[in-house]
Amino acid sequence: MCRLCDANKASGHSEGRRDFLKMAAATGAVAASMPLLAGGAQAAAHSTQAQMPPGIGNEGRRTLIKGGAVMSMDPSVGDLPVGDVLLEGKRIVQIAPSISVGEDVAVIDAKGKVVMPGFIDTHHHQFETALRSFLADGILINDGQPHSERNYYETILQNFSMHYRTEDVYINELFAGLSQLDAGVTTVMDVSQIHHSPEHSDAAILGLKDAGRRGVFGYFEGWGDRAQYPQDATRIRQQHFASDDQLTSMVMGGEIYLPGYEEAWRIGRELNLPIALHVVGTFGMADTFDQLARDGQFGADNIFIHMTGMSDMAWQAAADAGSHVSLSVPIEMTMRHGMPPIQKCLDMGLQPSLSSDVECTMTADPFTQMRSTMTLQRAFVNEKALAGEDNLPGLLTARDCIRFHTLEGARGLKLDHKVGSLTPGKEADIILLDAEAINVAPLNHVPGAVVTLMERNNVDTVLVAGKVRKWQGQLVNVDVEHLRGQLEASRDYLFEAAGIEQDLFRA
Repeated sequence: MCRLCDANKASGHSEGRRDFLKMAAATGAVAASMPLLAGGAQAAAHSTQAQMPPGIGNEGRRTLIKGGAVMSMDPSVGDLPVGDVLLEGKRIVQIAPSISVGEDVAVIDAKGKVVMPGFIDTHHHQFETALRSFLADGILINDGQPHSERNYYETILQNFSMHYRTEDVYINELFAGLSQLDAGVTTVMDVSQIHHSPEHSDAAILGLKDAGRRGVFGYFEGWGDRAQYPQDATRIRQQHFASDDQLTSMVMGGEIYLPGYEEAWRIGRELNLPIALHVVGTFGMADTFDQLARDGQFGADNIFIHMTGMSDMAWQAAADAGSHVSLSVPIEMTMRHGMPPIQKCLDMGLQPSLSSDVECTMTADPFTQMRSTMTLQRAFVNEKALAGEDNLPGLLTARDCIRFHTLEGARGLKLDHKVGSLTPGKEADIILLDAEAINVAPLNHVPGAVVTLMERNNVDTVLVAGKVRKWQGQLVNVDVEHLRGQLEASRDYLFEAAGIEQDLFRA
């Protein structure tokens, strides 16, 4: 439930909400207590929900998703040109060409829809949502050239991020999560480098939870006198992530370009958390990464983001350890991280996941990630073929890219026992994509249509753990207009605090 969308609902008066409002009051976030579903927006939301069968996702309630083109991403289940998916509460219980059920079942008509697992984004800096598109022309670091005057490290991390209040953290996290739900992304690893105080961490977690999707909280660094990273990881783990039976989980950030990263790695492993880090050659971390490889420090608990500019020795060590690689292909190409190592991953036997990274530079929708990955890898191989080279690598297929953005993402985040495929026994993180829309019809090849034709507007319905979060094209219980106002207020404050003029036509 979005706390900012309907603060008057009884479910909103939880201990978590009261704690947030206390924190918000201390920092001036009085707007956080305002009910944001009102008037026409509330009526429209209720009208949409009236068409939705009641009780979907409730314990014991059965739901039949009927008559869609089912792409399960599970080889043991396979694909069904026309098929049914039966849910009970939050779990998938059966997938078959046709399932007979009694009358006491909620039915979702999936005719003309692709039914598939929700997308999984393994690396997204959600706290930067208010800065969307601001750094579209920027690169990663200042290389002394005129084109790098506005760069990510100095402008975003070393300026904007320093000014975030807890209410900025919350609305940015919440809006990002809802936006990706709208695009069919049901799971995210949020890399929130905004932990300037324990209250900042709590606000990030609340925003992540209140979006209503599956979230992996990435506990990365913060700055200032009240920053408690990495020691506060123990409190955060115990307070927010003690149970494994919830939508949210935790990853420890362990950036090796920061002094003292060894302590973060130690704490992460002591708490039995995966350890994630950016691995980028342009940050000068190759020597440190090599030493970790030689010392046998890599493990199956590591998530290496980008993996550009690293040695063959380190790559082999990562492969041998079963570490995971998350690629942000559009960002890596445009921000000068280095060429996305898609083929290197495949050559080493590593199956990467896909991630959106930073919306200050590029969209966070999954279709952009999949298309970029497929076209870039094929461009490399096609150039080799045209040059007459032998022993060519295989060409990536649309299904490969969907697998990277679903099942491989779940594996990388250690969630594949819960999600990533439509498999009986797993939780029902499911999306319905409109295959009858004008940009897709007629449907001839399901994986090809998803990767090469579809866009955000094709995401019709989204379920997370069996609960409907988007229904027939509209987010459920969300007043986007009012939330946008909160995000714009955060943006205005951040630009003023950072001393950067807002100019809609000049970067």
